[in-house]
Amino acid sequence: MAATAVLAGITLPDSAGVGESRGQDRSTAAGAAEQNAIPKDGVVEAAPEEGDKGIGSDPLTDDEMKRAEQIAMTGNLRRSARDVEGDRGPQLLASNLSEADPTEALDPGRPRRAEIVYYDYKSDALVTKTVNLDTGKVEATDTSHGVQPPAAREELREAAQLLIADPLGKDLKSDYKDAMGKELTSPDQLTLSAFVFHKETVEKLPAPLAECGEHRCLSVVSKVVNGPWIDTRDLIVDLSARTVTRLR
Repeated sequence: MAATAVLAGITLPDSAGVGESRGQDRSTAAGAAEQNAIPKDGVVEAAPEEGDKGIGSDPLTDDEMKRAEQIAMTGNLRRSARDVEGDRGPQLLASNLSEADPTEALDPGRPRRAEIVYYDYKSDALVTKTVNLDTGKVEATDTSHGVQPPAAREELREAAQLLIADPLGKDLKSDYKDAMGKELTSPDQLTLSAFVFHKETVEKLPAPLAECGEHRCLSVVSKVVNGPWIDTRDLIVDLSARTVTRLR
């Protein structure tokens, strides 16, 4: 792996974004939910209006997804958590249909449930809420640390923004200018994907990356839009600390 960003003559997978799922594509719904008024303590918000419903094990419909995300975002999570940019509210990672409870698996009338997965950058915690779409209530909340699922689209964009702004991103910007004849100023000029960085895979770990695993750290893969790949995989972005570190 090159020590500096270089124009890479390698073939990498198509990079619509690692870990992007239909749920992640819908992560903008979290931003829409954020604009709702924050309830005062002791006040319960009415559940969003019920729209089109799926049947059985069908994937969540757009209406179900939006409704589940709005239900999951009410209460303390919206007030206390922070997203990848540091704004109020957690970072939405995924929205999926929950697996059927074994005791209900054969019941054709079993309720449909959604699992809404967030990352809270304030506490570096993965938060999963199970929403019963029939009752409009959150049935369970699971919070864990040290669990790092694939990156969401907004996380990819923020990681690239940090790379561009950091002094270690000078080679990325230089290679972009060589390829395109203009300055690299925005993540929108790149097609991005990323891998969650696992520090256990590195023999000589730089000290700034010691918190990766508890922190949200990504190795970003960059490609010029309608142009070549630029190898930035030796630059690790710690989204929790908002720092960039070179592996070697």
